[in-house]
Amino acid sequence: MTVLPDHLRTALSLAATGVPPLPLRAGKVPFGNCRTCADGACGGRPNMKSAGPCQCPAPCHAWAAANTDPRTLTSPAWESSWRQAVAVAYHPGGAGVTVVDLDNAAALAWARETLPATRTVPTTRGEHWLYRGAMRSANAVRSGVDVKSSMQYVRWLGSGTGRIASLPDCVRALVVKEETTPARGEVVSSLPGRASWDRTVATGCRHTERFVRTGLERGLTLVRSRTESGAGSQAFGVARFVAVQHQQCPGPCGLAVIGAEIVAAAVLVGVPESYARRAVTNGLQTAQGRAA
Repeated sequence: MTVLPDHLRTALSLAATGVPPLPLRAGKVPFGNCRTCADGACGGRPNMKSAGPCQCPAPCHAWAAANTDPRTLTSPAWESSWRQAVAVAYHPGGAGVTVVDLDNAAALAWARETLPATRTVPTTRGEHWLYRGAMRSANAVRSGVDVKSSMQYVRWLGSGTGRIASLPDCVRALVVKEETTPARGEVVSSLPGRASWDRTVATGCRHTERFVRTGLERGLTLVRSRTESGAGSQAFGVARFVAVQHQQCPGPCGLAVIGAEIVAAAVLVGVPESYARRAVTNGLQTAQGRAA
């Protein structure tokens, strides 16, 4: 009878519940690229830059190698990795979750005051807070805080305690890079002129023009009030709120025109245009994705 390595048994248990695992080597990092992909021979680790999964027979390309196929996990190509493994990781985005990695006491204090309660997993220096729903990952969204979901891996430290909550907008907003000064060589645009929302661009909207303009003006006021910091995140929230109001419309609703007004408001309080556009686009797409 074959005796399975302890980490492989853990991996198979995770896979059975729909959580894609992968082995970690010494240093608690993924195993290096396979021979075919060594030294960038595969074209620069393409599966680390796209939605995977890894097609290599052995564990390769870190998070992209994680999968729930027991035949792959127990294959000869993976066997030596499991025997050398010092820990098990998993791909949170592949499991449909987002992990807020809190790395110190200050980050924990911030989370307890700011984020909705959810399932928590103790770590060496802090906690992992798990939310149901996948999103884009980003490191160092604030001091001691990483957001890990799509195209990331997280060390498996147990199932944790508490009821897992749905992914809130305040966590989604963390990945919108907030910058109130432009990067070197970038000029903050004044965005002269102003887009105007009316029926010519919203022939399929079920709302009155008064309803749309009133809601938008309230949102723009919130953005304009963030003269010190936070205008980019506020623009994200306003864009998402506006898009949610139009989820039941047959369309088109002219959301691009509304989005341009939100971008203009953010730029006027110091947000570089490129970041303002990204924040607003993310807000509109988040709401549209949930509707789908």
